[in-house]
Amino acid sequence: MSHLPDHLLTGYRNFMRGRYVAESGRYRSLAREGQSPETMVIACCDSRAAPEAIFDAGPGELFVVRNVANLVPPYSPDGEFHSTSAALEFAVQSLKVRNIVVMGHGRCGGIRAALNTEAAPLSPGDFIGKWMSLVAPAAETVSGNALMTPGERQTALERISIRYSIANLKTFPCVKILETKGKLTISGAWFDISTGELWVMNRDSGDFERPDFD
Repeated sequence: MSHLPDHLLTGYRNFMRGRYVAESGRYRSLAREGQSPETMVIACCDSRAAPEAIFDAGPGELFVVRNVANLVPPYSPDGEFHSTSAALEFAVQSLKVRNIVVMGHGRCGGIRAALNTEAAPLSPGDFIGKWMSLVAPAAETVSGNALMTPGERQTALERISIRYSIANLKTFPCVKILETKGKLTISGAWFDISTGELWVMNRDSGDFERPDFD
């Protein structure tokens, strides 16, 4: 008797009959030769903002790390467990990715919780509060702006947190060295779940702009 939810088994059956049949050669090649993605995406674990779907990526094309609110902690080698930092280190030093994209999204629950500290926490537990403290200084600044609507404050912090994560990325020696040598590019992006719009951070100004596809 299977112990997976029925909808997962149905989805797997559809995958095997559809996408796997169409890309079976690629899967076999990846199994034989290993993965060599050029791009790492650090995204939120929100089920509505899957990078592989947003960027229409096939198997082996993206190395994706997802966590609450797509945050990157600063470089801090100690005796603790650091899953995002470990994945970053693996992507840069072992897979030798050439691009890192930090992608946030609209209506992020983690960012909303960081802004509304007096409301109920994002969830009960021992870890999320500490994790979201990474953006606490920015959240305090944004939440104190009475001229902005709640929606404007949330969008602002979602985008500011991307800049924070990029700044933290650059505290990792392996990242900073390769970026300085021109062997690694770092980008920021913000996805609007409601409209499907993707906004890309201008590396010079820090502004978020919509790409021109015309």
